[in-house]
Amino acid sequence: MTSAPPVTGPATETLPSSPEGPDTGDEAEEFTPWWKDRHLLVPIAAGLLLGIGYLLEWAARTPANTVVLALSLLAGASTFIPGAVRRLMRGRLGVGLLMTIAAVGAVLLGHVGEAAALAFLFSIAEALEDRALDKARHGLRSLLSLIPETATISRPAGQLVIPASEIRIRDVLVVRPGERVPTDAVVTSGRSSLDASAITGESIPVEVGPGDGVPAGAINGTGSLELEATADGRDNSLTTIVRLVESAQSRKGSRARMADRIARPLVPIVLLVAGLVALFGFLVGDPGTWSERALVVLVAASPCALAIAVPVTVISAIGAASRFGVVIKSGEAFEQLGAVELVAFDKTGTLTRNIPAVVAVETATGADDTQILGIAAALEAHSTHPLAAAILAEHPAPLTVTDVREFPGQGIAGTLEDASVRVGSPRWVTPGPLASACERMESEGMTVIVVDINEIPAGLIGIRDELKPEAAAAISELNVQGITTVMLTGDNSRTAQALARDVGIGDYLAEQMPADKAAAIEARSFHQRTAMVGDGVNDAPALAAADVGIAMGATGSAAAIESADVAFTGTDLRLIPQALAHARRGRRIMAGNIALALAIIIVLFPLALFGVLGLAGVVLVHELAEVVVILNGLRAARGQAVLPPIPAQKRAIQPVR
Repeated sequence: MTSAPPVTGPATETLPSSPEGPDTGDEAEEFTPWWKDRHLLVPIAAGLLLGIGYLLEWAARTPANTVVLALSLLAGASTFIPGAVRRLMRGRLGVGLLMTIAAVGAVLLGHVGEAAALAFLFSIAEALEDRALDKARHGLRSLLSLIPETATISRPAGQLVIPASEIRIRDVLVVRPGERVPTDAVVTSGRSSLDASAITGESIPVEVGPGDGVPAGAINGTGSLELEATADGRDNSLTTIVRLVESAQSRKGSRARMADRIARPLVPIVLLVAGLVALFGFLVGDPGTWSERALVVLVAASPCALAIAVPVTVISAIGAASRFGVVIKSGEAFEQLGAVELVAFDKTGTLTRNIPAVVAVETATGADDTQILGIAAALEAHSTHPLAAAILAEHPAPLTVTDVREFPGQGIAGTLEDASVRVGSPRWVTPGPLASACERMESEGMTVIVVDINEIPAGLIGIRDELKPEAAAAISELNVQGITTVMLTGDNSRTAQALARDVGIGDYLAEQMPADKAAAIEARSFHQRTAMVGDGVNDAPALAAADVGIAMGATGSAAAIESADVAFTGTDLRLIPQALAHARRGRRIMAGNIALALAIIIVLFPLALFGVLGLAGVVLVHELAEVVVILNGLRAARGQAVLPPIPAQKRAIQPVR
């Protein structure tokens, strides 16, 4: 529906676009009940007056019935005629103009009752559309109710309770058991579990401790936490979600544009056809009959349902997606998401945990796992290499070594109890008799470090960035949906092949630089609608090149989130097939709405032209079709179920003997 001005009541106020972001004090107010909604009460009053007028007409109470029907007409027409006139003065034609002409024409022909019925049905359908859109927006904005009204901050003079909107970056927050986190923050002291299911869609509580990030709106478990705010109270991840999705409502997808392309020229065409029908009546000498038919044609061919076929669906679907942790930035991105045929995954941090860990140890004769890890930890304690942290995590109390020498890109050497020891890559420290084990470990996707004592190979340590526990399930679900997958990684081919095999991805590209990833995505986009999933700065070019860029995790890099069309507030990969299924369902609903809207015009036009249906019948069918389109579009608001917990997986070093 495009004829009436948008509702400006509390339920539809838009978020401010100021740098400070929205105020969290008013956005989450209750949705206006229908009996208090003036934009709905006026059409209801018009309907009541219409019913009374028809009863008076049936009882032959003239002219009382005419007066009441005229009052009904004025009430109903007041909701769309002023807006239609304003648009006409700006040179814009709309459905409201067609309804205005039809109502005025019916009155001039003496059909006050038909004009009142037209005004009532058009106004009530328009009010229901506005209310449907308001409800979808309110469902989104209700996310802001997850932010508490007040927050406790710690100051040198003691604790102080302030409005959550007044929190500033670096404020120290105190969150007690059962309270919600008021803004994005990092834990500085305390340990607890957080329920972030309302934000991320992941139902399993997350254990947090010092150094861990926590999102706004998460519910604290049984432990008290001290947090350092990383975002202002007015500008955190939740307010960003709402701002992004509300701005998406003004960006139309291809189907919305298709509906607009059909509806926009249809209005002047309908006016022209109606004028020709009326002119024909004057030429054949029966202007009264054909003028009336012209009005009926005017209503029958008006694209009312077509104008609302897509917006209600898109807004409902985008709002529902945001409630299970998927932020879709535009209607176009939503439609593209529903057409995806290929999903490309970055490996590190997307398919994997991005936390390298020791997963296997192989020892030579006379050595054991503890000795090998102890030597490696003693040397790696002096290194800043990312793999050093994995070894130290396995052996946190390293021995003391002397004469430490680091060889960049190769390894590190030193002296331990009068023995010379080294750790490094197989290209620097020869694995010797452990060569076959080294090859086997590399074929399983491990980075292998060789440990030798007095230049004799003593053991191998296999380090791997483990797959996320839900990765295989997510890929399997994509396969069930008929969506193909590919993995892009900077790792060598052997590691890439092993990880792709473990997760169930049939295709992979290894040793890829950021520009290579973008080129690969562009090449595939020529043949299939492609989505790229990533979370880092190096993923930004590929995300921008894809038909749909998907950024994983609210804490992902700003470059990735900016380049993406869809952002996931959580990191659970099972959200991807869930979001694709949701978008596909939305596309089906939109296609059904467009087909129904066009069918109504195609069927009603000849019936109106040849006098089979009168004005009242055409108006009734047309406006009932609008109600059906609205209700069908609202089906897209059905969100997805919260993801089931991922079974806990205990990591242990597995010998490869």
